[in-house]
Amino acid sequence: MDVFSDLIRGVRSHGSLFGSSTLSPPWSLHFVDGAPLTLCAVLTGAGWIVPEDGPPEPLRAGESAIVRGPSTFTFVDEVGTSAEPIACGEHCATPEQGGTRHRLGWVDDPGGETSLIVGAYPVRGEIGRPLLDALPVVLRVDSGGAGDPVLEHLAAEVAIDAPGQQVVLDRLLDWLLVCSLREWFDRPGGRPPAWWAAQRDPVVGDALRLLHAEPAAPWTVGALAGRTGVSRSTLAKRFADLVGEPPLTYLTRWRMTLAADLLAGPGSATISDIARTVGYSDPFGFSAAFKRVRGVNPSDFRRGAPQRRSAELKT
Repeated sequence: MDVFSDLIRGVRSHGSLFGSSTLSPPWSLHFVDGAPLTLCAVLTGAGWIVPEDGPPEPLRAGESAIVRGPSTFTFVDEVGTSAEPIACGEHCATPEQGGTRHRLGWVDDPGGETSLIVGAYPVRGEIGRPLLDALPVVLRVDSGGAGDPVLEHLAAEVAIDAPGQQVVLDRLLDWLLVCSLREWFDRPGGRPPAWWAAQRDPVVGDALRLLHAEPAAPWTVGALAGRTGVSRSTLAKRFADLVGEPPLTYLTRWRMTLAADLLAGPGSATISDIARTVGYSDPFGFSAAFKRVRGVNPSDFRRGAPQRRSAELKT
């Protein structure tokens, strides 16, 4: 399990909302739901993504953009358009309402100049937060990359109504998201998060994979160094240089992220059960570590979970 695979599973699509539209200028679609992630892809023509807080980003045919919430954004034919904004969200279900039609494809103007596909991406829990935190408000990916064939499949699928369509759309969105993030993190002159670059290092990458594959193991720096085939001092220095913190500090933060998801999720696991799951035989030691990292003890975090879920569902 590499770091990226572990983080992306926290933002996997399930029951995403899709729509397709063919537009003639002027237009202004205001996406008001503030979804954690929204994918916008232009099949033909061009437009502009205008985030609530940030500069406008052009979007041309074959290009896609990932917009990070919870702020809203607008897709317009041109910056400063004369079009009256039309609110598009979860309840904009038909062309007559001016929004996107979710799960089923439609075209409202066959003679339009710009064809747009939009997918709202729900994100729940804590595991995907480090990934979201590494993204800008608008992430734009040029055409000509690995995502092009996926976009073609997505365009074909969103335009039909067939059994199993939602599952296909969800998986295609996952696929396109992965392709887009890979290309953006690896772009020339880019500044990817430390954990992304560290995965490529033969020593630190192996150490990260071990920590993510076996987070509950009784790791020491010496044990981790032995599994990666280097000295303790070599591992400690290379890990800190590339990741920005010592190996066991990184492990503790990741364990507390896993524990936060378990505490907030369904089920009746006790604090002791969760402590053992993330590598602590002593629930008191686990509680102290959780409070040190998350700023609240596990019991209080669990009691606040319903309010956090309610807030998430409103975005």
